[in-house]
Amino acid sequence: MFFLEKEYLCELNILIHPMAIKIKQVSNKKELKDFIRFNYELYKGNAYSVPDLYDDMLSTFDKKKNAAFEFCEAEYFLAYKDDKLVGRVAAIINHKANATWNKKDVRFGWIDFIDDLEVSEALLKAVEQYGKEHGMESIQGPLGFTDFDAEGMLVEGFDQLSTMATIYNYPYYPEHMEKLGYEKEADWVEFKIYIPENGVPEKHQRISDLIQRKYNLKVIKYTSGKKLSKDYGQAIFELMNEAYKPLFGYSALSQHQIDQYVKQYLPIVDLKLVPLIVDQEGQLVGVGISMPSLSVALQKAKGKMLPFGWYHLAKALYFGKRKIVDLLLIAVKPEYQNKGVNALLFSDLIPVYQKEGFEYAESNPELEMNGRVQSQWEYFKTEQHKRRRAFIKRISL
Repeated sequence: MFFLEKEYLCELNILIHPMAIKIKQVSNKKELKDFIRFNYELYKGNAYSVPDLYDDMLSTFDKKKNAAFEFCEAEYFLAYKDDKLVGRVAAIINHKANATWNKKDVRFGWIDFIDDLEVSEALLKAVEQYGKEHGMESIQGPLGFTDFDAEGMLVEGFDQLSTMATIYNYPYYPEHMEKLGYEKEADWVEFKIYIPENGVPEKHQRISDLIQRKYNLKVIKYTSGKKLSKDYGQAIFELMNEAYKPLFGYSALSQHQIDQYVKQYLPIVDLKLVPLIVDQEGQLVGVGISMPSLSVALQKAKGKMLPFGWYHLAKALYFGKRKIVDLLLIAVKPEYQNKGVNALLFSDLIPVYQKEGFEYAESNPELEMNGRVQSQWEYFKTEQHKRRRAFIKRISL
């Protein structure tokens, strides 16, 4: 159920011109449906946007189902002009992230709007007001509840196909942000990483063999998702907490979140694409999780599993010709980073990618200044094709 506990922002009228933009706080199931589906309508027919699955979004915004609400609070807002829905935004406070980074930030996420500065300004002012009421000092975004949600507004690469893990937006979005006084807080870059045509590159394989011998490491694979979850499910997400701790805005996954993600994700991954690196005692040192791109399948599904969305997704995962693979997760224990351990992961994955017929991998977002991550692509042909940005602005008193 989606009922709001507080009503003080139920209906906020912001007069910016002769025309009033009405901001309404989501307070029932119908309005939440409108909130989710506004994105589908705004990007209907767009060749590059990839819609989320409606049921996944329902779970994300459900305060009983999403484990992030243990340490987050949020409200959702709709913008109307001439009684027509013209925008949406979520206001989120991640108390754990604020405590971790010693900040008082309110996040804006899932923001969409028509090309009308009055609309974008009204939406962001609603988030600012929500933050101010909760003692926040800055507004930042687009960010979700946690790093598992899509983050960063696209600022380059508007003519590139999006991925299921990222946000697509029209070019006018960042223009509005700059006009409204928002500044860059962090950038992420994305790469196409082309799969070598013949075997593992010699230098890459040589490093892999050396690292394997030097640190007594080995790559293991599973054929049962249930057994993978039992043996290493907890360890995979604990490793994420270790490896990602220094990264922008990261807040450690709670045990409830780990339990949720182990149950939600590990049973459905293609285990051929999930190498684990362990030491001589079987302790997890690194993991890579990738999967065939679902971008085109999600476009065909139009955000729905029924009547035929499931077919498009199953075909993308298991059948037919697939040329793009998404790199969803790469994590290495901090003490093994910058030691060539990632080469072990890709020495295993490259032959699998070649056998499956993949032409290139989508890196998904990597922080612009994260040289450790980007250095792992030095032995591949790459193309930086997208950039996205988190914006920030002080909340006026």
